[in-house]
Amino acid sequence: MSALERGKIYLNDVEASIADAGRQLVVGDVIRVWLDRPGSSKRHPRTGLVDGVDIVHEDDELVVVNKPAGTLTVPLERRPDALSVLGQLEDRFRSHGRQRVFPVHRIDQNTSGLVVFTKHVASQRVLKEQFKRRDPTRVYWAIVYGTPSPAEGTWRDVLVWDEKALIQKQTHPRDPRGQEALSRYTVLEGFEQASLIEVTLHTGRRNQIRIQARLRGHTLVGEDRYIYGPDSLRPIEFGRQALHARRLSIRHPIDGRVLDFEAPLPTDFLELLTRLRRRT
Repeated sequence: MSALERGKIYLNDVEASIADAGRQLVVGDVIRVWLDRPGSSKRHPRTGLVDGVDIVHEDDELVVVNKPAGTLTVPLERRPDALSVLGQLEDRFRSHGRQRVFPVHRIDQNTSGLVVFTKHVASQRVLKEQFKRRDPTRVYWAIVYGTPSPAEGTWRDVLVWDEKALIQKQTHPRDPRGQEALSRYTVLEGFEQASLIEVTLHTGRRNQIRIQARLRGHTLVGEDRYIYGPDSLRPIEFGRQALHARRLSIRHPIDGRVLDFEAPLPTDFLELLTRLRRRT
């Protein structure tokens, strides 16, 4: 039972849980046991789809997840029944005796891509300080209407969060509530009505890329909040904002080594690119 609780038993290449203890084996089942290395009780990192969560990296301190669009990063009080990555991770670890997982940062529900969680509050604190200092490299891919000009440049704004409307708004530089929003963009590919751009965040304001693109007349394809003008200006059908957290670089909270992660484009994003390329 102890080996099951510690995640050492694999049945047909899937980690077995306590619920599998009484399972009757059949011909063809393959059981593998992971044994501790001499002098160590650490488990090997696992990647790929684990208990419904796309794990990009896992070690004794961190879990990096490729979040699908439509799933919250953390639960919201106003939407207690909505699926969240934090909830999925806590359900998974609860079977191994761990009660808590700690979020480091968030991305929007309908944005896909990389998010980081820690297994200990001390590591969460270290990583949050990194984000506060703007040390991590955070790179997003987005598909926007039109073509930003010049082909690469900097977006700098002062934003204020509207608590009632739950959106970012541009404000005057001298507004005491205002916060600087700074990002660097590059046009990667142009289409008939839209462009694929890469955006590197230097600050991490809520909805930052969505509002900064909108302020320059380049609303994200699929955007339903930061928009302007009639729907006829946004003829490309897509079920969410076309935004993906593509790459992330952080320092490990324990030994300080640089960790670089990349999340492949999800199927819906790839299909949208294919449609736009065919039209062009």
